[in-house]
Amino acid sequence: MSALDIKPADPDRHAPPRDDEEALALSPDWTREEEVKAKRKLDLIIMPLLTLGFFCLQLDRGNIANAITDNFMKDVGITQNKFNVGQQMLSLGIVLFELPSNMILYRVGPGRWLTLQLFLFGTVSTFQAFQNSYASFISSRFLLGMTESGFIPGGLWTLSTWYTRKESAKRVMIFYFGNQFGQASAKLIAYGILHMRGVGGKPGWFWLFTLMGTFTIICGFVLGFCLPDSFKNPRSTFLPRVTFFTDRELHILKARVVLDDPMKGKKKRLIGVAAFKKAFSNWRLWVHVCITLCNNGPQRAFDTYSPSIVNGFGFAHLTSNALASVGLFIQIPVSFSFSYVSDHFNKRGETVMAGLSMHLLGYIFNRTFTEINLRGLRYFGVVWTQTFGTFSHPLNIAWMSLACDDSEERALAMAMVIMGANIAGIYGAQIFRQDDRPRYRRGFGIDIAVLVLGLSLAAVRYVDDVLRRRRNAGQIQSESISEHNEDNHEAAPPSDVQPQVVFAGSDSKY
Repeated sequence: MSALDIKPADPDRHAPPRDDEEALALSPDWTREEEVKAKRKLDLIIMPLLTLGFFCLQLDRGNIANAITDNFMKDVGITQNKFNVGQQMLSLGIVLFELPSNMILYRVGPGRWLTLQLFLFGTVSTFQAFQNSYASFISSRFLLGMTESGFIPGGLWTLSTWYTRKESAKRVMIFYFGNQFGQASAKLIAYGILHMRGVGGKPGWFWLFTLMGTFTIICGFVLGFCLPDSFKNPRSTFLPRVTFFTDRELHILKARVVLDDPMKGKKKRLIGVAAFKKAFSNWRLWVHVCITLCNNGPQRAFDTYSPSIVNGFGFAHLTSNALASVGLFIQIPVSFSFSYVSDHFNKRGETVMAGLSMHLLGYIFNRTFTEINLRGLRYFGVVWTQTFGTFSHPLNIAWMSLACDDSEERALAMAMVIMGANIAGIYGAQIFRQDDRPRYRRGFGIDIAVLVLGLSLAAVRYVDDVLRRRRNAGQIQSESISEHNEDNHEAAPPSDVQPQVVFAGSDSKY
């Protein structure tokens, strides 16, 4: 059996390193207190910066939803269906340039590339303020997707280089906190900025794009001054002579990561064809990609139109932006609760299915409440959907990593699922169409059907994990019984029918 054929011993844990992954002969030469102190320092530097970058990305990606309530479509001269095409161009730009972006990050390092990306998509976001036609709208959305591509997998890859595999799962959820907080804050901030309509003779959405884009550029400077690149180059882009860690801290941080995953201590090498074949033929990974496709398509569509949906209940245009942020703020502690249960109690599949079920229930609420003219009840459906709509995706990523045998497969699986999340944005952009508004009966029906499929796939994977646990438990029990029998056989005394052994020269008599 080749190394590539090894299967994980337990669906609840990362597979042990392969024989060819045993790298440096290391052993801990530090105290527990030293490790805790070094890790705390790492958390205070890396996590706020990556989360800030994700926050900015979500601000710039999502502020278009808030601009809709300020007559953006009318001012630019586009219909809702044309607007949907623009949202598809955003996702298309991300999908097309995801791989090139990650190749650049791999070559120049996360410190330089992630910093440059903030400058790039911050600049594009700022110049969205000057849109005046369908062509400029389409172009700016595609450019925004192109410049944002690779930032999320780049952030995830950066976390994997600084932390052990077990620690990375928790940090991924914190990283996605930037996305969730950005979603919620964007709508609340927009409520204030859009009141600037008329200032300088410009619409409110002009100032929304300008101010948020400028904020992202400023944050680019923050990452440039503070984000260390890697263990090999633990310095920031703008301060190449300043190191944030002592040599002792770097030794501890690097050694513990290599001990956890020896592949991280090896020289970088290209992922071979065999690894691609292995990952792409792993049906479990494709199930997780499809779960992401089913969850993120409806969620992307709903997030884009939630202020407009709330506005359709009879609330004022700008007030709708503030009201559309409530469920997104509630989602933050709820998602952390689900993450805690998933990680602490090792309930990966259960939390994903619960999240998908609650997300599905939200669309059932929305579809049902369209026939009831009680805006408070209909607004409850919006808040529920926002609360449970997002976090199944990062939980699914953590669950998916346990279906991988080695670091190469995990890297490819991560690329597959992030690609799936962005492809979901392409089809999701067309769920809510102009001829279906303002109640979007057809749109909510599509959301329900898609989430039912996603929940069914998650159930299949859960049953698969249960069966694998039982098989593994049976194998371990069989091996234990076999070893026990062998030990008894070796130590068994002579039977009654065996002839007695006689030693030459003994005094024994016949």
